[in-house]
Amino acid sequence: MRVGLALLALAAIAPGCAQGGSDQVTPAGGQQQPLDAPPARALDSYASKLGAAHAARVAAAHRWGLKDIPPAAPPAPEDKPRIRTREGFEVAGHRESDLPPVFTRIPTRDKVVFLTIDDGAEKDRAFLRMMSDLDVPYSAFLSGYLVKDNLRYFRKMQARGVVLNNHTLHHPYLPGLSYRAQKREICGMQRYMEKRFGKRPRLFRPPYGSYNRATLRAAKACGIAYVPLWNEEVFADRWEYREADRELRPGDIVLTHFRGPGQWKGTMPDMIRRFLNKVTAEGYAVGRLEDYL
Repeated sequence: MRVGLALLALAAIAPGCAQGGSDQVTPAGGQQQPLDAPPARALDSYASKLGAAHAARVAAAHRWGLKDIPPAAPPAPEDKPRIRTREGFEVAGHRESDLPPVFTRIPTRDKVVFLTIDDGAEKDRAFLRMMSDLDVPYSAFLSGYLVKDNLRYFRKMQARGVVLNNHTLHHPYLPGLSYRAQKREICGMQRYMEKRFGKRPRLFRPPYGSYNRATLRAAKACGIAYVPLWNEEVFADRWEYREADRELRPGDIVLTHFRGPGQWKGTMPDMIRRFLNKVTAEGYAVGRLEDYL
């Protein structure tokens, strides 16, 4: 149905597109001008690609046992939303010191949620195939000591467009450390990421979602611009919620982890299946977090 509507819309605007892309003078009223062949071929080509993409998405949803076809990710907004620290999540002097914002949701009217995956313990190859087949965006927050044994796995992830972000070197409880020790954890991971993956992240998530003023000061000193937390957490067998009403909202950030049967009652594909079945049933697409920042 979605493909058919797109084709009808394209057919309706095709003559206007043809005239706009030509050096010919627009004919006077009552005159006829044939549609140029190149735009017609371009329309056919676009329609074919659209149909092929939809067919591939249908096949992938069936192959991975989803109840319905996940909507495609929306395009990145041209005007990025203004990100502010969530009320109650501020530290002393947060605004005055221009510390990175701490937030659990992106302010957007798009019916979209964002999937974020922490640490890097499990290296499930089926998960990589599933996310590639379904073309679902997500953001990874990595800890150095967990990813060092299989950097190739995360480089494959990065090559497929996943942004790799900072989750400290050793995953400590940061508020229990001094400012200098916190800075070593965060800046050390920045250097680690640049050396192994070619880029210093702009996003940082503190382990356990725990931080204090020293954490945010250190993050800023290390080049961090944003500190996204989460509103929901999904596991292979359940969901957990920050809000008492247990409802998804547009712009919610969802947390999960690189975990397998050793820690969970299921695999990472099981978790993704649970995640996608719920958000799709409620009419949400999965967006790319970095597109909104």
